[in-house]
Amino acid sequence: MDNHDLHFMKLAIQEAEKGIGRTSPNPVVGAVIVRNGNVIGKGYHQKAGTAHAEINALADAKNNTSGATLYVTLEPCNHTGRTPPCTEAILASGIERVVIGMTDPNPHVSGSGINRLVENGLEVNCGILESECKLLNLPFLKHISTGLPWVVMKAGASLDGRISYQVGSGGSITGTKAFEMVHGLRDRFDAILIGVDTALIDNPSLTTRICDDKSSDPLRVVLDSKLRLSPDAKMLHQQSKAETWIYCCESAEDKKQQVLEKKGAKVHRIGDLQAQQVDLKQLLLHLGNAGITSVLVEGGSRIHGAFLDADAVDEVFLFYAPFFIGDAGTPLVKGYASLTKSEDDFFVERSTQTVGTDILFHGIRRFPW
Repeated sequence: MDNHDLHFMKLAIQEAEKGIGRTSPNPVVGAVIVRNGNVIGKGYHQKAGTAHAEINALADAKNNTSGATLYVTLEPCNHTGRTPPCTEAILASGIERVVIGMTDPNPHVSGSGINRLVENGLEVNCGILESECKLLNLPFLKHISTGLPWVVMKAGASLDGRISYQVGSGGSITGTKAFEMVHGLRDRFDAILIGVDTALIDNPSLTTRICDDKSSDPLRVVLDSKLRLSPDAKMLHQQSKAETWIYCCESAEDKKQQVLEKKGAKVHRIGDLQAQQVDLKQLLLHLGNAGITSVLVEGGSRIHGAFLDADAVDEVFLFYAPFFIGDAGTPLVKGYASLTKSEDDFFVERSTQTVGTDILFHGIRRFPW
């Protein structure tokens, strides 16, 4: 593997990262155009329905790309969707070589972009920093292959795994640096999800509060089987472009739905009549069908337990504060029990880091490829 290819693909990955949280249901993609060892153009996919990374890079190079090499994190498309095929623009540009991070699992592409370029005489190299390029697009990879969103569990807890000082009460466990990182995470997700108990106890806004004019609020999702959410809840009375979706059971009162919908919420009835709770598998399929590719699950403990019990957690961000709370506090997980130690439940990708006064455990449970 050529060191120059590694260097320029890393630059393309840096471009792709600029689009994280903005391109759903499309993947994030970055592109760099190089001639004689110099970058002459770069670009990234900014939003679904807008120009792809390759097109933005060609424009940045002022279309003066004859004889150049294109580095792109994902195989160029070869079909007409909301935008024309990128392969045609590449062929017309005079580019002679294309270096690709990973093939596109989208059945509309899936090798056809590579074949189109090779058939027209271009040199194509694929699989450069493939793992890194795939890590950029875990939500896309899962969604395109299963129709379901990538689910991430996030929580702040004490060393003994308590997420509140007393059952039924709120209060911050982790510090300001962890708070800032959490809001950075929210900015990267399509949706943020909590249970109604958390909504009633904390009355959260569920917005992205970071000092960045380009930040975005995720879709707010509340699991509320009996529609107990107050119509005066903060999330229903704030300036935010994001919607609030409430999922309830079929048996929830119609009058409560009408009141919440008058406040701007959208109510979806997806439930289990026998268990009187929202069916998580139906919920995730509904979100996936709506183009939601990533969900940040922020709790509470019964919600975390339900997602673990449904084998629906793909990744975790767990912030641990350096102290104990004890029996009075709410445990991180309720309603879930693992009776054996199984490698199938291990996190295959793990890291820890200090975040202010806290310690972050980050783990990926499975890869969708």
